[in-house]
Formats: sequence, C-alpha cells, structure tokens
Amino acid sequence: MFLAQRRLCSLGSRTEFLKTIYSSKLLGFSTSAKMSLKFINAKRIEGLDRNVWIEFTKLAADPSVVNLGQGLPDISPPSYVKEELSKVALINSLNQYTRGFGHPPLVKALSCLYEKFYQKEINPNKEILVTVGAYGSLFNAIQGLIDEGDEVIITIPFYDCYEPMVRMAGATPVFIPLRSKPVDGKKWSSSDWTLDPQELESKFNSKTKAIILNTPHNPIGKVYTKEELQVIADLCIKYDTLCISDEVYEWLVYTGNKHLKIATFPGMWERTVTIGSAGKTFSVTGWKLGWTIGPNHLIKHLQTVQQNTVYTCATPLQEALAQALWIDIKRMDDPECYFNSLPKELEVKRDRMVRLLESVGLKPIVPDGGYFIIADVSLLDADLSDMKNDEPYDYKFVKWMTKNKKLSAIPVSAFCNSESKPQFEKFVRFCFIKKDSTLDAAEEIIKAWSKPKS
Repeated sequence: MFLAQRRLCSLGSRTEFLKTIYSSKLLGFSTSAKMSLKFINAKRIEGLDRNVWIEFTKLAADPSVVNLGQGLPDISPPSYVKEELSKVALINSLNQYTRGFGHPPLVKALSCLYEKFYQKEINPNKEILVTVGAYGSLFNAIQGLIDEGDEVIITIPFYDCYEPMVRMAGATPVFIPLRSKPVDGKKWSSSDWTLDPQELESKFNSKTKAIILNTPHNPIGKVYTKEELQVIADLCIKYDTLCISDEVYEWLVYTGNKHLKIATFPGMWERTVTIGSAGKTFSVTGWKLGWTIGPNHLIKHLQTVQQNTVYTCATPLQEALAQALWIDIKRMDDPECYFNSLPKELEVKRDRMVRLLESVGLKPIVPDGGYFIIADVSLLDADLSDMKNDEPYDYKFVKWMTKNKKLSAIPVSAFCNSESKPQFEKFVRFCFIKKDSTLDAAEEIIKAWSKPKS
C-alpha cells in the first residue's frame, strides 16, 4: 500500500492520491461519510456562528456607503500616539516577544494611572493583565472564572459577545432588561433606562457565579449612578458573586455625568475584574489592546488562560501605548489631555446627531456616555417587502438602508437574546465618532430621505 501511495505522489497527482485514500477501503471505510463525522463543530460553539459584525461590516464595505455602523473612529488618533509607534519600530529589541502578561513599561503606566482612581496601590505584575483587546479580557475572565453549570447575569441590551462567551464556557446566561421610564414632554435620555432592584435580586441564587456590568453602556449609552452601582454591589456581596465590569468607554462621559468604578465600592475590589481598552481610550481600535485589573487571586486565573491561548500581545504596540499613556498621565488636569479633550469633541457630535434625528421626527435616546446613539426608526419610510421575513425588523431595515440610501448602522436586536429581540427591533444604533465630513454626508442622506414626496 505504501509503495502505491508513493507512486501516486511521485507522479505529482496529489488529487488522485487523496481520492484513492478517501474513497477506498484502505482506511477501513468505503465512503467519506464516516470521516466527515469527525469534522463537525464542537458542541461549545453550536448555534453561535452568526455574527452581526461580519454580516454588516461586509455590507458597509462599499466605498459609496456612509458608515455609521461599527464603532470605527474615522477621526485621527492623537499625533503623539502615532509618533510613539513609529519610534518603537526602529528599536530592534521591541520587535520581539515581551512578557506574556503585559509589557513591563505598559503595566507600570496602567498601575500609575489607575491608582489615582482606586486610591490603592495596584501591583503591575500581579493585578494587571494586558490582553488582545477587551474581547481578550472578556474571554480570559469568562474562561478563567466561569464553570459549567454556573449562571451569569447579563443586562439587556448587551454587547453581543457576552452571551456566546458564557455559553462556550458551559454556563447559563440569565437575562434582565434595562427598562425605560415614561419620557413624555422631554428628551429621552439613557438615564431613563434602569434596572428594577427587586427584579435584579430575583436573578441571583446559589448558582450565580457572576454578573457582567457595562458602564458606560453599549448600545444605550447609560452611565450607572452611584446609587445604581451600590445596588449591584450589595447583591454581589450578599450572594458572593463576581462582577465582570466592562468599562471600555470610561473616559467618554458627557456633561452632568461621572464614571464610577464599582471595584472601588466597599467589599468589591476582591470580587471584581475591570476591563479597559486602548482602542476606545486613544481611538486606535486596530491596535487590539485591552487590559484587566483586579486582585491577584482572580487575575492569576485569567493569566492561566492567556498563557495557554494567545500567550502575549504585540510588543511595539504595547510600548507605544505605554509612552502615550505617560504623556497624558502627566497632564491629566489639562484640557489638552486626550482623556479630557475627546469627550468634549464627541459631545458636540452627539448633540449634532440628536438634532439631526429629531429634525426628521425621530426620538433618539440621548447617551450620557460612549459614542453611539440609538433611535426608533420605524417612522422612516422604508419599503421592506423584498427583505427576508424571518429576520427582525431592524436587520431588514439596516440592510435596506445600506443598499438603497447608502447609509449604514447596526440593528439593536443584535444586542439581545432571542426572547427580547422584539422589544428592541425597531431601534438602530448610529456611531458618531466620525469626522464632520462623514456626519455631513449622513445628514444629507437623512434629510433628503425625510422630505415629502412631490
């Protein structure tokens, strides 16, 4: 048999050789059917193949489309951030592997920055883990701390990877919705969306391992208040529950609001891992660098996941990020500090989007943080008769809008579990961390769309 196989290869007919192996009885079966059973997906990813970003980013790839969909800043990152990266590329040693849990200068910069907010010393080597974006932080936390049979509380709407990551760990997501208060006669604000404390407590039980908190919230833009965070903290302590706090938009908070870290509340440091993002902090989403901060007894388990998956992150990017952080750490009270200047810039863009959407009869939810705004678009004229009937309204609407109006957005039902999709399927999410020229183009489309037909 070996000689026959070798002869086939020597003739250069790899295709014929494979046909011989796959179709003959050489491996003990007569067809490829039995072999194909070994190639089916692992059960942990069953039903998780659809992804809103892949689907809608592809739709928006047409250069003629004005992209207010995926959270891609088309504003320029700070010049000093880019300059630091160009310097690093010339240093040979920084083009090699670095410490797997975080480049030493970067974890030192992060500890210095966050000690100002935690009012405690943070060990850069034991209490900070640098990851491949906030996605990496979430994955490490869920894989390292959540076990099969555990329950994890998730607030609806939620960033779309929360549910599949929990399910891949073998755990059960338990959902609770943010509910809106009546808003007659005034602007609809993200602060009008709240958790009911009694309903929230009803989700906790002996199986509850963790709750995922997201503040500022994506997609609603809610910034949790001290009182709201205290309710969550009290329940975490009462039921001995972990808190995975996704705070990637921590710097993007608008006038009248303040970002608070639940890990700083009494009794919460020891049970909280907090996630941050370089992409959101410096408008460099393509760098894919994130970090997790928490006590060593939790972080060490995340480190175990990291050392057995991605191992380490790109050294040049980590070095450049460290140097950029030091620039702004030294001037945190200065208006020129990017932590201060970016939210000021974005608040103007947010208010412009609010006025635009209101001018065509829509009622947007004004975000207190982040760089997204959502609105009920069912009042906009759209002929969806040719779209698939088995998709939620917002999926059909965004696809129709992208094709026919050359404007893209993201359907909000993508941030919901299957049961709650109908509650949010009339909403779409627009991103406003965009150049004025991009917003000008979007405004032209929306205003022309809403004009009465003659």
